[in-house]
Amino acid sequence: MDVIVSRSGGLAGLRLTWEVRVEEQPDPREWYLLIDELPWSEPRPVPLEPDRFVYKIRCAPHEATLADRQLTGPWRQLVDLVQEAAEPLRRGQREDPPAHPTRSDPARRDTST
Repeated sequence: MDVIVSRSGGLAGLRLTWEVRVEEQPDPREWYLLIDELPWSEPRPVPLEPDRFVYKIRCAPHEATLADRQLTGPWRQLVDLVQEAAEPLRRGQREDPPAHPTRSDPARRDTST
C-alpha cells in the first residue's frame, strides 16, 4: 500500500510530494492502524486561505484534501510520518538524473579553443 502526501501553496506556491510504501516501513502494522482510524468519509470543505498550505493525502481507495489548519490529530500524525520516511519530490522533478549530459554540464563544454 502506498501513502502519497502532496503539499501545495505557501508563499512560493511550490508543490512537494512524499510517497511511502507502507510494507517497506519498519512498523507497517502501526501505519495500517493509523490509516484505518482516519475519518476518510467525513466531508471537509477546504477554506480558501491565501499563502497557506493545502495537503492532498492519498491511500487507495481513499483521498482527502485538507487545509493546513485542518491537519490535526491522526491526519497530522500520518503526514509527519510520511515526511519523515521519504524525501520530497518537487512537481515535475525526476527521481533519476538525466541519462545524457545537458548543455550546462561542464563535461560537454568545448575546451579545444
